[in-house]
Amino acid sequence: MFFLLVNIPANAKWKQNGVTIAGGHGVGNATNQLYRPQGLFVDDDQTVVIADCLNHRIMQWKNGDTTNGDVVAGGNGQGKGWHQLNGPTDVLIDKETDSLIICDRGNIRVVRWSRRSGTTEGEILIENIDCWGLDTDEQKYLYVSDTEKHEVRRYQLGEKNGTLVAGGNDAGINNNQLNQPRYFFVDRQQKVYVSDYSNHRIVKWTKGAKDGIVVAGGQGDGNNLTHLSHPNGLFVDALGTLYVSDSWNHRVMSWTQGVEKGNVIVGGNRSGDGENQFKYPFGLCFDRHANLYVADYDNARVQRFSIE
Repeated sequence: MFFLLVNIPANAKWKQNGVTIAGGHGVGNATNQLYRPQGLFVDDDQTVVIADCLNHRIMQWKNGDTTNGDVVAGGNGQGKGWHQLNGPTDVLIDKETDSLIICDRGNIRVVRWSRRSGTTEGEILIENIDCWGLDTDEQKYLYVSDTEKHEVRRYQLGEKNGTLVAGGNDAGINNNQLNQPRYFFVDRQQKVYVSDYSNHRIVKWTKGAKDGIVVAGGQGDGNNLTHLSHPNGLFVDALGTLYVSDSWNHRVMSWTQGVEKGNVIVGGNRSGDGENQFKYPFGLCFDRHANLYVADYDNARVQRFSIE
């Protein structure tokens, strides 16, 4: 996450009503709208960058300005030109180069886009990859999930082939397999926690491991506290607690490692557009104050939940 370590108290609770900090004005492409937001990233100053997927652009919303965002990459229609994006699903801020790293999924590539004003096009970092999620570690390696090869790879910036760190043995439910890995999180020991979307589970892969370990879900598709249904966004705090967007259950869950049951921390009130509801939560992130940000996919908004 270039590289944010959040200390969340073990007994933390969040306010159940979220505040819309981006979008929330229906589906559209105006600067106060989003269209199926997916991955997001929160900077130190609480600036939020959002993969505004079906508007084919990256939006930036500054803390305190919930009225309008700024287009900071793409926004030139759907296409494969260097000035365009096609269905972006995730975004990171690279502070060293003051740039955005974007999973340009529809163009099967990962691109970098300078944040300096006047930038009108990006550069390709990795080509021919069915990417979905991105993360980094403290050594500045870039990690990318591939939903076609059912794997996660680690790259040095500028490297084309990368090193396999999770999955890579075709689609399946065995310990050495994943099925449509989407978002994931890399911790300080380079352990990779993967939202194994079609297997309804979170799988942890330690550095160099050939097999993963199921740490949440894994009981099939369902909605009780031992289940996940199509998990997406994922975060792991300094204590090792997992936080996951349980998309088809319209809730965000926390999961203490080694415990069979998770806890619903926000949402879980059926699908809807209320302040305490989601309609398919996707990306999630925390800021350094442990406030939770969730991309609410079908409600075309990003919600912030303050810690109590």
